[in-house]
Amino acid sequence: MARHEAAAATPESHLPLAPATFQILLALVDGERHGYAIMKEVAERTEGTVRLGPGTLYGALKRLLESGLVEEGGERADPELGDERRRYYRLTRFGLRVARAEARRLEAMVRAARSKKLIGPEPA
Repeated sequence: MARHEAAAATPESHLPLAPATFQILLALVDGERHGYAIMKEVAERTEGTVRLGPGTLYGALKRLLESGLVEEGGERADPELGDERRRYYRLTRFGLRVARAEARRLEAMVRAARSKKLIGPEPA
């Protein structure tokens, strides 16, 4: 989907998101990050249960850029890595709306699982 088409789409038309895609959007909610920082944040937040390899990350970022959910924030030096240049990514407003819609969808699934006693306090 081209960027101009994203404006006509609803956030719900992008759902469900692939788990890796949602993890990337979640990592970008707090602000711009370069690819390695996205991989690091996802691994830390999920306590290592989700590890995005470069192929998965950059393939997903390419699709997110094409669909208008993410945009490039430019290239600049990364202070953590000396003078090495990094390309930064950030959520678009539409990308944030899609991430929120996916979070609501997942929340509804968790509520359904609780109502079926799949998760939550064990019965007495």
